[in-house]
Amino acid sequence: MNIFNLFESRLKEKIIKAGLRAKDGAPLDLDLVSIEAPRDASHGDIATNAAMVLAGQYGENPRNLAGRLVALLQDDKDIAAVNVAGPGFINIRLKESCWQALLGNILAAGRNYGRSDRGKKAKINVEYVSANPTGPLHVGHCRGAVVGDVLANLLHFAGFNTVKEYYVNDAGGQIDVLAQSVLLRYREALGEIIGAIPEGLYPGAYLVPVGRELAEIYGDSLLSRDKGEALALVKDYAVKAMLALIREDLRSLNIHHEKFFSERFLHKNDAAAIRAAIDDLTVRGYVYKGVLPPPKGKKTADWENREQTLFRSTAVGDDVDRALIKADGSYTYFAADIAYFKDKYDRGFKEMIYILGADHGGYVKRLQAVAKAVSGGKARLDALLCQLVRLYRNGEPARMSKRAGNFVTLRDVVEEVGSDAVRFMMLYRKADAPLDFDFAKVTEQSRDNPVFYVQYAHARCYSVLRQAAGQIGVTGLTRENWPAAALERLNDESELALIRKMAAYPRLIEAAALAREPHRLAFYLYELAADFHAHWNKGNDTVSLRFIQPQDQALTIARLALVQAVADVLAGGLMLMGVSAPQEM
Repeated sequence: MNIFNLFESRLKEKIIKAGLRAKDGAPLDLDLVSIEAPRDASHGDIATNAAMVLAGQYGENPRNLAGRLVALLQDDKDIAAVNVAGPGFINIRLKESCWQALLGNILAAGRNYGRSDRGKKAKINVEYVSANPTGPLHVGHCRGAVVGDVLANLLHFAGFNTVKEYYVNDAGGQIDVLAQSVLLRYREALGEIIGAIPEGLYPGAYLVPVGRELAEIYGDSLLSRDKGEALALVKDYAVKAMLALIREDLRSLNIHHEKFFSERFLHKNDAAAIRAAIDDLTVRGYVYKGVLPPPKGKKTADWENREQTLFRSTAVGDDVDRALIKADGSYTYFAADIAYFKDKYDRGFKEMIYILGADHGGYVKRLQAVAKAVSGGKARLDALLCQLVRLYRNGEPARMSKRAGNFVTLRDVVEEVGSDAVRFMMLYRKADAPLDFDFAKVTEQSRDNPVFYVQYAHARCYSVLRQAAGQIGVTGLTRENWPAAALERLNDESELALIRKMAAYPRLIEAAALAREPHRLAFYLYELAADFHAHWNKGNDTVSLRFIQPQDQALTIARLALVQAVADVLAGGLMLMGVSAPQEM
């Protein structure tokens, strides 16, 4: 149950039932009326802007209208007090019974608490990682991988039909370099001394087994084949091998894409898909022949003063128009981007999210221009930029094996600290802010390590439940008999504060999904864990607040219900983050 949505619906129903209408007699437009948590908790449990947003339509000043709305709310069975603040905000204090009833809803829902149909099954494509298939994933891919994966989970939980997609850049010059690099390792596997890897080729030892596999399959026959034929064969084999390596890297981080889209598909049949996309834009008036001005900051010698086929992207929000065809007649990488977007749009996606590295900031406007032109403004494209991850060890820059040749692999990091720590910490800063990842910090058992602190709160919940079974024989509690608990006994302010914190969870899920900000979930779980630990510590000082009261089984069961609800919300949130929720630590 989303308590904010519940009271928003109630308020709107009361306004309609009371016959309040606009000054011209038309029904009031209630779309902007909302219920939120007040900035200052001392003002109330929830607050509404209704009087502020309706005053103009109603023809009365906000504070006077607020007085009318207060009168409508005072007979609500769940409201203890309601008052007007400032220029017309309405603050509402809810009865304890309302929070106690909400706890029953949380228990009934379990880990599904917070799930909603907000998305109405609308299709959303979330594309993330999409690294070139030329080697293992490096630590720079790690953050975008986690951000994209958790955002997709949040959107699905909020009722959207979400597809996790990986765009395989398996066309272009970097794949030719990969094939040449593998051919070198193939010759090495046949016994040839290759010496230092030439500049421009991939030096990583991860290509050594690929060369050996080719030697086992083909012997030395590739050496006598036509060079182009051999290179094409090696290219296919190498891309498959690299994709297998990338999939293993992603699995180590508990990431599983539902679709891998090959860029090569766009270039099949003489690039039919790209031609079709450009033809479509031509009909719409977005393609023309022209000359681009020289790029800013570049010498004239680096710029060709020639007529080109251009995408009129400035007509749809971009800074400059974009070239579609190179001097040699082949399509630009950007032309393939257009065709790829069109393919997604033709698959029925009206919302698309691209998770990009910070170095792709210049691509955002052109991608959004593509979305407007291809869809006629019917599609939404959001691009999230993930800033760099800086590795430290005890506050000093981390030095690692760099087994890939010239970068630290994602697998290096996961193998050292585990996927739980990596996933949680990659979300513990907003994506567009640089993130410092300290190996020592993410493995220490303290409040300063967020993933430990949250997981420990979950484990502590189950420790309490086990202790109750051992001390007073409270066992066999299930979702079916939790409603029978005397939840009205939960009236201590610390207990009610925990319930209020959990009441914010459904709104948090929707807000994080719609704002494309999955880091909000990590922050929320840490705050809930902190509140639970603080409440547990109060029991050390005040015996009457302890969860287990041997002389009062009804109160004990009610408090165990609260503990179970906290455990469920923590576990549900960790599940969305792809992080485990241990019952013992």
